[in-house]
Amino acid sequence: MENNQTQSLSLLEKFNKWISESITVKLASIGILMLLLLIPSQWIIHLIEERQQRAVESKTEVYSKWSGKQLLAGPFLVIPFKANKTEYVEVNKTLVPKTISYTEYFYLVPELLNSTIHITPTTLHRGIYDVAVYESDLNHHVQFSIPDETKRNVKNKDLLWKDAFLVYSLSDQRGISEKPVIKNGNRELEAEPTQNLGIAFGNSVTDNGDVYYRESMETTLNQGGFKIPLQLTRAEDFNGSFSFTLKIKGSETLEFLPIAKTTTIKAEGEWASPSFIGEFLPANRNVGDSSFTADWKILHFNRALDDFWIGTDKKIDGGAFGVKLVIPADQYQKSIRTAKYGQLIILLTFLALFLVEVIRKTRIHPFQYLLIAAALIIYYSLLLSISEQLGFNIGYMVASLLTITLVSWYTKTFLPNRSLTYLFAGLMVFFYAFIFIIIIQQELSLLLGSIGLFLIIAMVMYLSRHIAWYKQNE
Repeated sequence: MENNQTQSLSLLEKFNKWISESITVKLASIGILMLLLLIPSQWIIHLIEERQQRAVESKTEVYSKWSGKQLLAGPFLVIPFKANKTEYVEVNKTLVPKTISYTEYFYLVPELLNSTIHITPTTLHRGIYDVAVYESDLNHHVQFSIPDETKRNVKNKDLLWKDAFLVYSLSDQRGISEKPVIKNGNRELEAEPTQNLGIAFGNSVTDNGDVYYRESMETTLNQGGFKIPLQLTRAEDFNGSFSFTLKIKGSETLEFLPIAKTTTIKAEGEWASPSFIGEFLPANRNVGDSSFTADWKILHFNRALDDFWIGTDKKIDGGAFGVKLVIPADQYQKSIRTAKYGQLIILLTFLALFLVEVIRKTRIHPFQYLLIAAALIIYYSLLLSISEQLGFNIGYMVASLLTITLVSWYTKTFLPNRSLTYLFAGLMVFFYAFIFIIIIQQELSLLLGSIGLFLIIAMVMYLSRHIAWYKQNE
């Protein structure tokens, strides 16, 4: 009986020893721990996305109180005219034709639109978030040319010149800072606000830096702006040359629709990081340390828009271009990209510790692995909170330094000598520097990442070349 108990204890001791010393069991436990760490890693990514959404909501709140993104289009010349149509009405059970007169509208785009814009940006603060807004002074010089009667299918005698007017559209009328000044020759015309221009404007915009990409779609429709009655009595009184002086404020972006046969725009502003967005990039641009200039020239060959049309159901979609006042605050995108490499950092750290265990015959408890992993996960919370205050680069440096110091100090308690601790700290510095280079060098991230991982695998192969794996498991 005693021999059986002694034999059972001996088997149990051997099993416990095998569990504690087996490389296979150690690798399996590390793998399970890595899988479990996927959960807090996703929590961190969700936290970063939540903070990013809060930044967007703060911007939207500022926009709602200041003025939104502006999309400008116009002016268009609108000339009402008399039109007739025939309808059949029933008289004594017989359909009788009846001519009905009604008013239709003839829309005409300018021959020339020359604009100069001066943008005065301001940075507003909402909590820890910065929002770019602006005030702008716009000067438009417009030239209209009435097409020949045979081209427009509207007879001269039917045109109601006394009711002719111009319409001008902007996406947020709250941005009109002062009453528009419109001159036609020696006459100064009065503008009237309206929400019914007879044209719906849609614009599909997205941008990524200086290059226009169609990765996402944001569609805006607008029918508001102002109209300018021309106060004419006859066609001979019409002078097709107009000048507009506008003061408009908005948030972040100022865009234009090239509605004229020839549209030229020159813009300037005091902003160091503008992004030129839309379907047309500037023909010339100059971005300095604190200001920028840009000019565009778009011909009617470059955009799909009729020179004139009849009816108030016209929709003009796409073709917009302009400038976006970028605040360099990409910490959320970079933090998300960094967090996605979180499992790689943990894997490389665990791999370094595992090689120390195997090569130097040092035993590291799974709980110690867990504590180190916890520090590596909390790193991303540190990165997010510090980068919101100081920017991504400084936040990355500070969070990395704190995490490397903490983990290195902790490994000093179980690694056999200081040289291994210093080596481990150096490896962590290399890991975080490697990830930082990948994040910063977006165009070369795949190349650098592939080469870096290849070199790491080669180093692991070299360090583990003399390990007798089967003997370790005996």
